[in-house]
Amino acid sequence: MAGIDENKKFEPVRIAVVTVSDTRTLETDKSGQTLVDRLTLAGHELAHRSIVTDDIDKIQDRLKGLIADDGVEAVITTGGTGITGRDVTPEAMEPLYDKKIDGFGELFRQISFQKVGTSSLQSRATGGIAGGTFLFAVPGSPNACKDAWDGILRFQLDLRHMPCNLPEMIPRLLES
Repeated sequence: MAGIDENKKFEPVRIAVVTVSDTRTLETDKSGQTLVDRLTLAGHELAHRSIVTDDIDKIQDRLKGLIADDGVEAVITTGGTGITGRDVTPEAMEPLYDKKIDGFGELFRQISFQKVGTSSLQSRATGGIAGGTFLFAVPGSPNACKDAWDGILRFQLDLRHMPCNLPEMIPRLLES
């Protein structure tokens, strides 16, 4: 049965939040703030927070810096996962993956479908591992951020979640 094993000690994950937007500032970024609020309430550490414009090279540069930072174990981006011309987060993120976590996008769309129906097909949420760092891209609405955190990430980023979780794999992500 899946759930939190209260007999295990909680260990915070160091998480970066990056908002992809041409228009938001840290003061107006409700989606990024939603993620920050949820991850810190859960006991995780905010390792970095920033905003980057909808530009593949700029997104990749930011992600590469965070992947190289030993103080960051996971990155959650919000925004740029739709299907318009300016939505380029998956195109920026996926080439960086060493391994794609297909189930993240699939599960996000399943959760989203329960709330927005067939509109969930417009989400290109994606997840993967790059250089030993977990990367997740979620849509740019606060509700989508809540769905991704509350429905997936709060469990999978908790070492106490059974039968398995992502933090227990961190020491083995760079194995060859």
